[in-house]
Amino acid sequence: MIQSAKKIIPLFAFLLYFVATAQAQKSNSKFNVIAFYTAKNDKAHISYVHEANRWFPKVAAANNFTYDSTSNWTNLNAEFLSHYAVVIFLDTRPETPEQRAAFQNYMETGGAWMGCHFAAFALTPSAYPQNWDWYHKEFLGSGSYVSNTWRPTSAILRVEDRKHPAMKRLPATFKSTPNEWYICQNDLRTNPNIDILVSIDSTSFPLGTGPKLHEIWHSGYYPVVWTNKKYKMIYLNMGHNDIDYENKTDKELSFTFESDTQNRLIVDSLLWLGTGKKHKQ
Repeated sequence: MIQSAKKIIPLFAFLLYFVATAQAQKSNSKFNVIAFYTAKNDKAHISYVHEANRWFPKVAAANNFTYDSTSNWTNLNAEFLSHYAVVIFLDTRPETPEQRAAFQNYMETGGAWMGCHFAAFALTPSAYPQNWDWYHKEFLGSGSYVSNTWRPTSAILRVEDRKHPAMKRLPATFKSTPNEWYICQNDLRTNPNIDILVSIDSTSFPLGTGPKLHEIWHSGYYPVVWTNKKYKMIYLNMGHNDIDYENKTDKELSFTFESDTQNRLIVDSLLWLGTGKKHKQ
């Protein structure tokens, strides 16, 4: 019995150490991130969501934060959100009044948010009409969607606010991965609460290949990353992979997280959201 006890005690001590270490590692995480997604209908958005849910856990492990994801939008409630410092919308937005109220309250009481590409989409009439003024007009500031470039193509992007914490490690300009770029209703430059962080550089023009003429941009000013200084948030227009629709193979022709510089922008944005303060000019 004595010999057996001598064997059991070290084993028990090891198990206690293992559990304590695991708990300590979890508690030492800088912050917790939850990503909501829908991943239905548009194959380019589905491709992006799957890619994001492979990429973000690796980034989280390398940068000492946790990343969870869910397609259950009923989790967008006060109790569930209380466990997370940052919310990401990977492709869509909440639709029920209860979910929308919970998200607005989360943001107005200190929560942080990152939105990707389609999370800003609103077009009436469509499956995603502009029926949420606080989100599209006040929070994002962009209003309704107007149009986009086609096909998904890379662009030269210009950093507009070099002082913002999420922008400090970026070069003045850099090349994005292929994306479908949006035009939105409102001119963000006229909104004093909006800080445009990145825009499309004029060297990108013509941008898009068509075939429709309005899908090719030849000039203009197009913000693609911005923040609202009243909230701890950042929106990135990236998040649309290229798919072989024409030949009906549905083959993935591009991926979003294949640019080290663009990835740095996304990581630094998340780290700012999770650990920093609202940036005021």
